[in-house]
Amino acid sequence: MSRPSTLDEMQARYGARYRWLLLLSVMIGTMASIMSSTIVNVAIPDMSQHFTLGQERAQWVTSGFMVAMTVSMLTTPWLLARYGYRRTYVGTMLLLLAGGIVGGFANSFALVLGARVAEGLAAGVVQPIPAIIIMRAFAPHEQGRASGIFGMGVVLAPAIGPSLGGVLVDLFGWRSIFFMVIPFCLASLWMAYRYVPVTAPGGVAPNRKGATLDWRGLLLGGAGTLCLLNGMVALHGGSALQAALLLGGAALALVAFLAWQRRLAATGREPLMNLALFGYRTFAMGSIVAFIYGTALFGSTYLLPVYMQLGLGLSASYVGTILLPAGFVLAVTIALVGRLADRHPTYWLVSIGLALLALSFALMLTVTLTSAIWVLVLWAILGRIGLGFILPSLNLGSLRALDHSLISQGSSAINFVRMLGGAIGVSLCGIVLEWRLAAHGDALTQAATSPARLAAFNESFMMLAALCALALVAAWRLREVPAASSKGS
Repeated sequence: MSRPSTLDEMQARYGARYRWLLLLSVMIGTMASIMSSTIVNVAIPDMSQHFTLGQERAQWVTSGFMVAMTVSMLTTPWLLARYGYRRTYVGTMLLLLAGGIVGGFANSFALVLGARVAEGLAAGVVQPIPAIIIMRAFAPHEQGRASGIFGMGVVLAPAIGPSLGGVLVDLFGWRSIFFMVIPFCLASLWMAYRYVPVTAPGGVAPNRKGATLDWRGLLLGGAGTLCLLNGMVALHGGSALQAALLLGGAALALVAFLAWQRRLAATGREPLMNLALFGYRTFAMGSIVAFIYGTALFGSTYLLPVYMQLGLGLSASYVGTILLPAGFVLAVTIALVGRLADRHPTYWLVSIGLALLALSFALMLTVTLTSAIWVLVLWAILGRIGLGFILPSLNLGSLRALDHSLISQGSSAINFVRMLGGAIGVSLCGIVLEWRLAAHGDALTQAATSPARLAAFNESFMMLAALCALALVAAWRLREVPAASSKGS
């Protein structure tokens, strides 16, 4: 008997449990992609010394990944429609696997950066897929539970990853962190051939002769993202003219991108991003929350390990150990909140999460060089509880109001917006940190830490707290409205 390959065949063979097996399959790959995005942070100081990099160049290891991931997310709906779930998913896992191997053996910073970009491209394509599966394969009353279980599994990777990564960096150096994704990639490839169907979203066969990819829109989006990121870096380290030119280029690319997407839709062609999505109020508000949330989340993911190592003088392995309890608390919170999302308004859950996240950033100001470690652990746990309220609720609250045909585009777009915020957040934290360090007469190149250095970090954390408070305004607008008025209201 041949192995089932289409969606209908797999559902017939595995029955009601198939949707959970499918979710588990893509969860493993998403764990690998998220681990690759976060684990490198604990190795940045060691990598900077190996290649004699300044803070700005070292930051590109993270920022390059983020830019690649952000832009490639827009291609997911087209890839799924053209090649189906299995081919698309397997392709991303092979690219992620190659990036891990090449990065681990790289002997130049340019090759490391190239490997990170390859990993980012793979991660960007794979990350919208789970939300599409949850919205299509699960009934509305199960979607919160599925999001919670998926989220619990996914966050365990970055929770455990930095801890193991910190130990590996101390024992074997920065190269070892690239190899950590390899077993996840191999497991995901085995699961993909067993449980991921060859069909496209909706259970239909892929259309190999369908619409061509909107390359012009993709280039405009990529150019705009690069100009924006470099412009923000130039605001601090370069000339005012360079920053103005780059940010102006980013603004022009955005205007051109939106105009081109509108033109494609008007002529009946397939745009990279369907702007009709933003006619749904809950999706539009959810996108604003996702953008600000991405800025705070990824900015803090970059800032926290640097703060603990260069601000508090802790080793890489010790940093991972400190963050480990918070990661497990996050996993449990997501599972519990996922069930709540099936019974309670998502805007309440998102708002509670943003408030807790803002509070955790603000409380970092109470940490000093003489503070007990448990204080740091407690504030990290509080922030992760906040994330646990946001993660399973935001996508559901944003996507549920969409027409069924727009779910793939919606999942891709909201992930794109969140990651765009994340790419900005990483740069923003680096810029603000160096600015405040200079204002306090310190620099990260100096060996010893000081109260002045902690003051600079504290001001960076306060910026993140203010961003989370700002996102609360948009989160309150996630309230569901009657279907007749949800579009265009």
